[in-house]
Amino acid sequence: MDTGQRRLLATMPLHAITSTYGEQGLRERFAVEIESLPEQDQRRLHQALDLASRLHANDRREREPYVNHLLRVAIRIMSHYGVHDADVICAALLHDAVEDHAAGLTGVDDQEAALAVLAAEFGPRVAELVGAVTNPEYTSDRDVHEQYREHVAESLRNHPWARVIKASDFTDNGVGLIHTTGPRVRTLAGKYAPLVPILRELIDLPDTPLDAPARQHILAQLDRAADRFAAVLPSGEAPEGG
Repeated sequence: MDTGQRRLLATMPLHAITSTYGEQGLRERFAVEIESLPEQDQRRLHQALDLASRLHANDRREREPYVNHLLRVAIRIMSHYGVHDADVICAALLHDAVEDHAAGLTGVDDQEAALAVLAAEFGPRVAELVGAVTNPEYTSDRDVHEQYREHVAESLRNHPWARVIKASDFTDNGVGLIHTTGPRVRTLAGKYAPLVPILRELIDLPDTPLDAPARQHILAQLDRAADRFAAVLPSGEAPEGG
């Protein structure tokens, strides 16, 4: 892309970049966001993106490659939340790697072993953040979505920086629900709607490492997601697990 197109990309909403330029546009926007970082950090971030791209190469979300979701989560943290901590951005790019592709990292389906690989390659803090947003195996004797919400609340309460990653992930999943079609829309709304008050409470905690404008931005996005969930779910219907 030429200089003018790159300047335009730097101002466009992320889903507009996705629909207009696709994966390549998101990669260009990611490059714009990190170009002011030290070269060592840029190398680590490109390394994390390369690994995420390889692990999720065959994954798709609706009509797009899964890596688009990972790029938006990472870009949003930098562009909308004002965070340029390389460990946090690496973890954002890799936030689904262990949950979805532990075997791709280690050869066996073992989350702890996969986290050890990330720790060796990107440092223990990146692995800790990825671990904090990774869903464990849930038991079959209780509602899976209820267990999911309990895990999110407990894990994020103990890991303030992981809240930042989860907020961006949830925004892409929740506010981005309008880009999903078919029966999956209602299923996802039922899963995510009860998480809104939990995330609101967590973002409001004094140790959440974001400034006031970033917090307000996230809270506004949570409100927007809640409105969209309410529009999808029939009036009076209890969300799944609720």
